[in-house]
Amino acid sequence: MSLRSDLVEACHKVYAKGFVSAYDGNLSVRTNRKTILITPSGKCKGEISEKDLLEIDYKGMLLKGTGKISTESKLHLLAYQKREDINSVIHCHPVHATALATAGEGMTNPVFPEVILSLGPVHLCKYVTPSTGQLANSILPYIKFAWALLLENHGAVTFGKNIKEAYFRMEKLEHAAHTLIMTRIIGKEKIISSNKLKQLYSIAEKVYGIRANKKNI
Repeated sequence: MSLRSDLVEACHKVYAKGFVSAYDGNLSVRTNRKTILITPSGKCKGEISEKDLLEIDYKGMLLKGTGKISTESKLHLLAYQKREDINSVIHCHPVHATALATAGEGMTNPVFPEVILSLGPVHLCKYVTPSTGQLANSILPYIKFAWALLLENHGAVTFGKNIKEAYFRMEKLEHAAHTLIMTRIIGKEKIISSNKLKQLYSIAEKVYGIRANKKNI
């Protein structure tokens, strides 16, 4: 499959999963031509086709395609400029993750082993008005190490080495947020202790080759 078809497939998935509604969200991938393929503004992700995708440069200038470039493309551009290992960015409004973000909560406490290993701590970025240049700046404190972030009163953003990785991180983030909220309805989540956390990373490194990030412990 091509980058275009992979990006379109991810668009259809986030819409089908309810991570976005109407015209919400934006998804992008980095190309080997040092450009970016990104979804246009004002287009339902469930109806996106390859011909709808825009190709822009790292300054956000339109190179190919017809349509309006989302003002939130600045968030994508910042991620690509700061991290060579990021090749895809997905911004959505998944209900449960956005609910936590709207309540002013990040997901930094170690609760779910699989989330610790696949996402790391999910920090909350301070609220800024969408469609302004400040949206990109809100992720600056965390972009050098984060794979997933919550945007206060706004939604979530995930990063990946490819579009599938970024998509599955968004899916994992929303599933974890949903489970966390359900746990709180029953009672209170149990935090994994520092000793157990170090044990988890030790196993992960031996079995999966995953190295612990000191920011996660």
